[in-house]
Amino acid sequence: MYISINNELFLAEDANISVADLSIQRGYGIFDFLKTINNKPIFIEDYFNRFYHSAKEMHLEVELSRTQLHEAILKLIARNNIPNSGIKIILTGGFSEDGYTMVKPNLIIIQTPLNIIENSTSKGLALVSYNHQRQIPQVKTIDYLQAIRLQKFVKENAADDLLYHNHGKVRECPRANFFIVTDHEIITAKDEILNGITRKKILSLEVPGYTFVERDFTLDEAYQAKEAFISSSTKNAFPVDKIDGKLIGDGKSTITRLINDRLLELIELDQKGES
Repeated sequence: MYISINNELFLAEDANISVADLSIQRGYGIFDFLKTINNKPIFIEDYFNRFYHSAKEMHLEVELSRTQLHEAILKLIARNNIPNSGIKIILTGGFSEDGYTMVKPNLIIIQTPLNIIENSTSKGLALVSYNHQRQIPQVKTIDYLQAIRLQKFVKENAADDLLYHNHGKVRECPRANFFIVTDHEIITAKDEILNGITRKKILSLEVPGYTFVERDFTLDEAYQAKEAFISSSTKNAFPVDKIDGKLIGDGKSTITRLINDRLLELIELDQKGES
């Protein structure tokens, strides 16, 4: 397995960065994550848009142009030959002598095998809510401190993941956006969240009889929803069966499965270069 560091390929056991890096010293850095199917990066330009936006917001310079970054990713894919994979692009604060001042960033690209989910017919997720507002939510930083710290809390509540809310206003999951379905609306939070690429694709769909709405909504609304689901690069649109132990809807997730099927169609078009 090879890893790319500053556009050079290293075997995983030889891929190292200094402990002086600000990602280690202060947790300063950004990343993005996309998937490949049959060695083809999916929706890569959308992920690049977010990655370069995050870098700009965090005052981190990306030395590679979009074309060069794309080439670096394809070089890694060719060397590793993992057709279905996750690609993580990390940009760190760099090797700082005083452990505080930003210097030249380090660009790391990691590829790992990924089990591609083709449908959402399996059992839905159980979420447990937690009052937390992510710092700089519009940027995909490497700060997952709260989510990792609360893994024990998730297990103690017989849940699969967290659902963050800000004093009752639902936000997102640590690694996914969150939607609810009512009689005629499909609702997702508008503000203080990370705008996911899969979320963006979902909002571009047409679902007969339903309108997409971006607005604040409460935990109580989520409990009363007809359906709930998360969206992410790895899970597409995936049903949520329980929130805080409360069953959501009738468990059929009809609209969620329809949305997931439409997403798979978009992914197939992107694979063929027709999107």
